[in-house]
Amino acid sequence: MVRTNAMVMRVIDGDTFDIDHEINGSTRVRIANIDTPEKGMRGAGDARSYLEKMILGRTVTLDIRAIDVYHRLIAYVYRNGK
Repeated sequence: MVRTNAMVMRVIDGDTFDIDHEINGSTRVRIANIDTPEKGMRGAGDARSYLEKMILGRTVTLDIRAIDVYHRLIAYVYRNGK
């Protein structure tokens, strides 16, 4: 497990976002154990908006657990320790 801090630069959807620097060859993060509706599905816009309100432009702590087949970091994500 790697623990690091990063600034959230862009929210892709309700469970995926981009950070300001590369870690293990990736800048894209998928939140571990969270699965929100994909673009075009009911609730996808609400999920993305909620994540944007929570973390966009803020520094988060990442507990990186793995890298998936799409080269995204799989991580538990914390803001202000929560």
